[in-house]
Amino acid sequence: MHPTLLDRYQLKNSSIHRLDPRLKVVVTIFFIISNVSLPDGAWGAFLLAWGVILSVSFMALLGISYTAKRAMIVLPFTLTAVTIIFTMPGNSLLTLPFGSYELTDAGLMRFVSIIIRSWLSLQMAILLTATTSFVDLMHALRCLYVPQTIIEIVSFMYRYLFVLTDETTRLLRARESRMAALPDRKGGGSLMWRARVAGHMVGQLFLRSYERADRVYNAMLARGYNSQLSHPVACPFMRSQDWTSGAVAVAILFLLQIVGRF
Repeated sequence: MHPTLLDRYQLKNSSIHRLDPRLKVVVTIFFIISNVSLPDGAWGAFLLAWGVILSVSFMALLGISYTAKRAMIVLPFTLTAVTIIFTMPGNSLLTLPFGSYELTDAGLMRFVSIIIRSWLSLQMAILLTATTSFVDLMHALRCLYVPQTIIEIVSFMYRYLFVLTDETTRLLRARESRMAALPDRKGGGSLMWRARVAGHMVGQLFLRSYERADRVYNAMLARGYNSQLSHPVACPFMRSQDWTSGAVAVAILFLLQIVGRF
């Protein structure tokens, strides 16, 4: 699989792209913390936060709907909190016909707030990865004194992800080449047969990826790798526009907290 299919960085010539990566990382983290700390039902603050995200996305030349559509992937995961609708104390809105479960107004407000918080937080993270290359992102973490072990784990995870997808592509291509399928009909056997084949493919994917990763690691050792990634580039100084943008971001975060609580 080509790396651009996994790398979500969008090469643009915008003011957001030109900002210091350290600033973007710090602002993203504090935005998520501020978003999570907002009280339930802070609809005005949620709307203002979304307006900020849309404005930054527009300034980054990504389009208004770039982050909103991609962040929808988080919605199915928020369903894990659906039980809070029936367990949080509050005024009863609906009683289920089975058991003694009651849908409360406080539980419903908490559940909707969790969905909105997750959606907005993921949009901000998408903006970070779309306007900052992976190399710059790792360099920013290094300059922010994140432990070297964590940076190396993330770096290797990102790089070995391409190894995993490449092996998956090979397995899928091999499966298709061995399936006799008519033009208007699907190939393969029954559902149980497909499940068995899928299980074998998962096992083969693990073994082949492990063996290939081992070959990659041996090649790294042959080229002088000593468990330390080389970082010849020094951390640059923050520019005046970076400090100005940081001050504006802090003011916006304070405004979000004020709007969410009053």
